[in-house]
Amino acid sequence: MLDQTTKRKLDSARQILVGKVPDPKAQVEQITTALIYKFMDDMDKENEEVGLKIQFFVDDWKKFSWTKLLDNKLSGQERLDLYVQAITNMPKNPHIPQLFRNIFKGAFLPYNDARTLSLFLKEINEFNYEHSENLGNAFEYLLSILGSQGDAGQFRTPRHIIDFMVDVVDPKKNETILDPACGTAGFLISAYKHILKQNKEKALTPDEKLKLMNNLAGYDISPDMVKLALVNMYLHGFPEPKIHEYDTLSSEKRWDETFDVIMANPPFMSPKGGIVPHNRFQIQANKAEVLFTDYILEHLNINGRAGIIVPEGIIFQTGKAYSGLRKLLLEKGLWSVVSLPVGVFNPYTKTTQTSILFVDKTLQKRNTGVVFIKVKSDGFDLGAERFPISENDLPEVVKLLNQHRKSTFIEKSYLQSKLIPLKDLFERSEVNFAVFNEVEDENNSNFQNIKIGEILKQQKNTEVVKVDKKYKQITVKMNGKGVILRKEIQGSNIKTKTQFIASTGDFIISKIDARNGAFGIVPTELNGAIVTSDFPLFRVDHSVMLPDFLNIVIQSSQFIKICQLTSVGTSNRRRVKLSKFLDSRIPLPTLKEQKKFLDRISGINSEILDLEEKTETLRDRMSIEVENIWTS
Repeated sequence: MLDQTTKRKLDSARQILVGKVPDPKAQVEQITTALIYKFMDDMDKENEEVGLKIQFFVDDWKKFSWTKLLDNKLSGQERLDLYVQAITNMPKNPHIPQLFRNIFKGAFLPYNDARTLSLFLKEINEFNYEHSENLGNAFEYLLSILGSQGDAGQFRTPRHIIDFMVDVVDPKKNETILDPACGTAGFLISAYKHILKQNKEKALTPDEKLKLMNNLAGYDISPDMVKLALVNMYLHGFPEPKIHEYDTLSSEKRWDETFDVIMANPPFMSPKGGIVPHNRFQIQANKAEVLFTDYILEHLNINGRAGIIVPEGIIFQTGKAYSGLRKLLLEKGLWSVVSLPVGVFNPYTKTTQTSILFVDKTLQKRNTGVVFIKVKSDGFDLGAERFPISENDLPEVVKLLNQHRKSTFIEKSYLQSKLIPLKDLFERSEVNFAVFNEVEDENNSNFQNIKIGEILKQQKNTEVVKVDKKYKQITVKMNGKGVILRKEIQGSNIKTKTQFIASTGDFIISKIDARNGAFGIVPTELNGAIVTSDFPLFRVDHSVMLPDFLNIVIQSSQFIKICQLTSVGTSNRRRVKLSKFLDSRIPLPTLKEQKKFLDRISGINSEILDLEEKTETLRDRMSIEVENIWTS
């Protein structure tokens, strides 16, 4: 665990830098460089204390030692000049290992302020290379503050999600382990800790521990990420981390390497124009998530296992590459798909839907189906800050999957889960994995479910409209609640062929923005407005569902999820596929139950209004009290 003193020191170092170095990633790089610099000096001092020769700051490099750098006789400008000279030349120091030369490669000081540097180095001087495990935890905390999206679409994987995946995959001490998009090496560190924990009763020998460290490898295309991964693993006791700067998708240099375990959260985002991969992939594609998943499947040993975080396209996207990949997954031992809540990757993205694919080639022969699980809560709220909460499905998911892997699947009432036979999955159109709605319908509602298409009837008859001077047009505003705004457009003698007339109480949806909440009920003031074909219009069967109840249903997160799951196309141009949307199911209480529900909602709204009124009254009283300070 990270102690509060170390956390405070790291926060203090960042606060010193923030005025000159506002980018969190650049702050981490500056702290990383300075820490390694300090630790080399610490190790030289340790050698001196036990009568050994110093290793790093010898001969002409003595002038760059940390002790010389912090000499009080130096002026601020002299210290700044010496520091810049040191970090710039350190990659040429023949007395330091290649690991450290790699860390210092490209290092520079992004500001020219002697006072800031002196304060910063004084704070770094408080750290000590005596307990590498504690420093490893400290560095993990430092990495956790990276709060911006990477250039290649990387999202920092939350620690508890990494640990969950490692618990399910369960790597062993003699297995080779790879992360082909390793970032800061979170999966590798977690796998290492997991194996040490599993061998706690009979601790690993020094030789076994060294072999384990040599069995862990990571690739990343970003030199900055490689540097951070090297430091992270070094501070966790790895003398020579096997982290390589490598383009996993375009280079063939390491193609013939295979591993027992592969775990990754590959970049979701592909560059404009797509990726140009080499021709050894089984699936022909130019999307990063498809190619990374294919790469992992191709590089597992005969009894290999994998855990892969993927975006929703892998699960639901139509198209030859996606359907071919899903078929390959089933053939290669896919045994579980765990859907994560939207918001797990806050603050990097609030809307990206992700799932975890678990592959186990040893289960291939007896695998009769794939377990689909929908995680409702991962132990944290879904706000930007992600505060811990008591609800957490992950421990129970681990138990369920372990039970299934050892024997047979036993459905748990407290989890949204279902075993789908392989035969059924292969027979689905385009080998589609869209089973989560079925799981939700069967386990999450006490009401009868009905297809949306049985409530909403699309207006298909085109009405040619000719209007003089001006006309009303509906605009759907995205705000998560399907609010519709009125928009007046001037025009004369307008003739259209693909527009429809809206009536009060109709349901309208934006094909493009529905998955972000762009849908709603047409209000009275927009009766007779013109709607274009990009906004499908539906008449509502009010004999089945009350208008006010439907308005409540479409404001729920589950309805937005339906819109997300039924959207198809590329990530930049996804549109709702109406046939899928209308086949989706929503809960249908009886009309009597709907009225009771609306009465309860009305009561809650009345309480809210009362509380708002009381709050306003209390605010007025507080303002009077504050003003009385001046008159008392």
